[in-house]
Amino acid sequence: MAGTQGGSLAGLKVLDLTRVLAGPFCTMILADHGADVIKVEAESGDETRGWGPPFDDASGAASYFVGLNRNKRGICLNMKSQAGRDQFLSLLEDADILIENFKPGTMESWDLGYDVLSKRHPELIYCAISGFGNDGPMAGLAGYDAILQAMCGLMTTNGTTETGAMKMGAPIVDFSTGLYSAIAILMAVYERQKSGAGQMIDMTLYDCAMAMLHPHSANYLLGGKIPEPMGNSHPNLAPCEKYQTRTGEIFIAIGNENQFAKLAAAINYPEMVSDERFCNNIQRVKNKGVLFEEMQKVLADADGEAICMKLLAQSVPAGPVRTIDNALFAEQTVARKLLIDEKGYRGIGTPIKFSRSTSSLRHGPPKHGEHQDLLDDTNGYWETTAGGA
Repeated sequence: MAGTQGGSLAGLKVLDLTRVLAGPFCTMILADHGADVIKVEAESGDETRGWGPPFDDASGAASYFVGLNRNKRGICLNMKSQAGRDQFLSLLEDADILIENFKPGTMESWDLGYDVLSKRHPELIYCAISGFGNDGPMAGLAGYDAILQAMCGLMTTNGTTETGAMKMGAPIVDFSTGLYSAIAILMAVYERQKSGAGQMIDMTLYDCAMAMLHPHSANYLLGGKIPEPMGNSHPNLAPCEKYQTRTGEIFIAIGNENQFAKLAAAINYPEMVSDERFCNNIQRVKNKGVLFEEMQKVLADADGEAICMKLLAQSVPAGPVRTIDNALFAEQTVARKLLIDEKGYRGIGTPIKFSRSTSSLRHGPPKHGEHQDLLDDTNGYWETTAGGA
């Protein structure tokens, strides 16, 4: 993550009132590329500071918090108090972006909703992240990643017929919401350059979860069949499976007939191409169970890593199934400089790489209230009371 102190978003000031995952992930993307992100926490702090073990020895924060909040400055404000809201308004004077993930109506109850703030700051870009937004029968309700995976159908596409619907191992709804929010904010920044005006961005976990349903939603809308859990297989392609080899598990996913022919040659099973059960993708999908058994027999005693590298060299999708530790320190990870290990901070760096603009690790995640000197102390207010947003 080496680079200059600037970055492509240098000069943008972001007030970050978010906590947990979707919002902090969004603002870390902005911070990595130079935006000045000020994380505003209540006295109780972002709850993920306590989501451990493990915990960072220096700050006491849990790994969950550490992995989502680098390159931000941090302050504490009691937004429930008038003094806290006055301090917030002072910080907002030269801010470009405000992002919050309170339950809908919270900011309005403090007289800090977009309608009020936009009159005072017409160029402000205001991004609100919530579970369900302000519309529909679930308007205003809280949202949680695993619950949205369940409600929006994502869980039913995961797992197998034996296990039934299963939560995905990564919080994909929170991550996708954070990514969509970052994209939306940058769209608004670009549009503001033309119009001179800010705007409100309404982001919900529900909407983003629904947007992640491809190809299952497309298959249902065109074919009318309700998707079922498919384990490692694919509803539209075959083979697309995990196989056990002599050197470990591998995953192969074939997208066209040319790739299938190369696969057959690589595993010394050329007759597979002319077999009427496997001669095209339609037949392979229809006979995927038999195809899996045939390929598993051939691959059981093979060097899986070597086969994967041979197939990838021929543009055939294949790869070893790696544990997290092996993935983190793989040669490709190192070559792409994806692992940050500097200034006492360890984490995964940004995947965004420009030819000129650079990202940098300016500092690790803030300690709770570490940059409290950002606040103007003229009215004698420093947060010392419990409570907060």
